[in-house]
Amino acid sequence: MGKLLIICGTTASGKTSLAVQCAQKLNTEIISADSQLVYRGLNIGTAKPDLSERRGIVHHMIDIVDPIREFSVVDYRNAALPIVERLLKEGKTPVLCGGTAFYINSLIFDFAYGNTGEDKEIRQKYYNILESKGKDYLYSLLMERDSETAQKLHYNDYKRVIRALEIYETSGIKKSEQCDAMTPKYDYLAVAINYPREELYRRIDERVDRMFELGLVEEVKNLLSSGVDENCRCMQAIGYKEVVCCLKNGDNQSTMRDIIKLNTHHYAKRQITFFKKFPNIVWLKPEEANADRVLELLYDSNR
Repeated sequence: MGKLLIICGTTASGKTSLAVQCAQKLNTEIISADSQLVYRGLNIGTAKPDLSERRGIVHHMIDIVDPIREFSVVDYRNAALPIVERLLKEGKTPVLCGGTAFYINSLIFDFAYGNTGEDKEIRQKYYNILESKGKDYLYSLLMERDSETAQKLHYNDYKRVIRALEIYETSGIKKSEQCDAMTPKYDYLAVAINYPREELYRRIDERVDRMFELGLVEEVKNLLSSGVDENCRCMQAIGYKEVVCCLKNGDNQSTMRDIIKLNTHHYAKRQITFFKKFPNIVWLKPEEANADRVLELLYDSNR
């Protein structure tokens, strides 16, 4: 069986450009692993690569879902996995590019979290409990039913708390008792670009400034006016939720920018923490983050 090439890491680190360069040399296709690029109409705030940036390379898992739809990690896996399998059968190297950890894990490892289906009624029940009784009470329910999972979560992370409660109520099995061993399903090479923190933050800030120049606020207004509810999952993404909040509060664009920049810095720190633990990842210095170096690593690891 062939090998996957994973271009991962933090936001604004140049993943897309590197992935395109590699795909061109490998004569293959790219599978996006970004939880926001799946949504149609969310272009500016997601830094979605346009056709010129894609340079003729086929990109999968972009613009496949209407913004009013829920799209889970199991939905992603079910759609992306056949693409991986097809490319491998054709003797090609699938290039997986993105920074959404759950998406990458769902394709590479035998995680069980995707095996329990979604139950909207049960999920809504817990959202109602959250609204009426608060995060502390919701968290206490998970402590009673699956304390091991609860201890790994913060009570503010209510989406995952609700998902763990949903898994337990739907399957009768605690999430902590499901097999989440990081056993690779495929051979892979994972690389990430390791920018110094200050340089990464500068790149993030420049990207946010560019988003406002391109019309981020107008994009959010258009989504809302088209019927996309502010509580939809896609509107909880960094860049969108802050604009919605500032529009409601009458804040100016300078305040929006500062909040988005700060929240993106925090998100990048969480991404770094996750990918530092990713098995066998290779961190590249910015000056060596090019297709020739990546393919050298890929071919060396095939020997």
